[in-house]
Amino acid sequence: MLADRPPFLREIRRKEGGDGSAFPFTVPVIRALETLPLRGAVTFFVGENGSGKSTLLEAIAAAARLPAVGSADLDDDATLGAQRQLSEALRLVWTRRTSRGFFLRAEDFFGFAKRLARMRIELLRRLEELEVEYADRSAYAKGLASGPMRRSLAEMEQRYGVDLDANSHGQSFLRLFQSRFVPGGLYLLDEPEAPLSPQSQLGLIAMIADMVAQDAQFIIATHSPILMAYPGATIVSFDEVPASVVEYGALESVRLVRDFLAEPERYVGRITATPSTEY
Repeated sequence: MLADRPPFLREIRRKEGGDGSAFPFTVPVIRALETLPLRGAVTFFVGENGSGKSTLLEAIAAAARLPAVGSADLDDDATLGAQRQLSEALRLVWTRRTSRGFFLRAEDFFGFAKRLARMRIELLRRLEELEVEYADRSAYAKGLASGPMRRSLAEMEQRYGVDLDANSHGQSFLRLFQSRFVPGGLYLLDEPEAPLSPQSQLGLIAMIADMVAQDAQFIIATHSPILMAYPGATIVSFDEVPASVVEYGALESVRLVRDFLAEPERYVGRITATPSTEY
């Protein structure tokens, strides 16, 4: 079965280099990074905010030259300058290379939707201009001129619909995954659970399983205990220095959610009884 094949990307190594006094090389996990093996088709990077999981994921995406689903490409994104520097200090060890896949930060989704909307508006505007320019020409000539743009517009609408923003954020997110996941791809996702309900997170797990069965690999930075429960996934904790593989049941976030769901009144009662004055 394709799902039994080794992952495309099997190891991340830190080369010498990088300014140790500047971000992101000051992040403890990044500073301590030597070799990070990727054992299977699905790997989760987990840890508290600021632990370095998203930073390393972004650097891997830059080093792998993956296309970004966002308002800007990785090479042009001004917010990823430090991560691009880190990418130059990484060596990616491949079992086999793939040109398929993408990198997505949940926070960039709105930018991507706006980018698509601008492209669609521009195509429609240009088609209107051609109608005027070719008003006195034959239908054949007009078809030759407008054909490429009409095909681009039709492909865009077939893949994403007329307007990604027409649905809820979560529905649009899942539609994006449905349209962009292809067999044999490498997918780097940063907190994809952000716009998703628990039910939709289960839907994402089903999509991941379907793609893994078709030889895809996923590296996902997440806080979601639901996503982390993916069967057979490798979970790498960035709360440890160096980052290390942990079991699902040993994660503090998983224990906290289990305890909370068992006795929500105890947790909420304790918090509301002594409200914080810091916001």
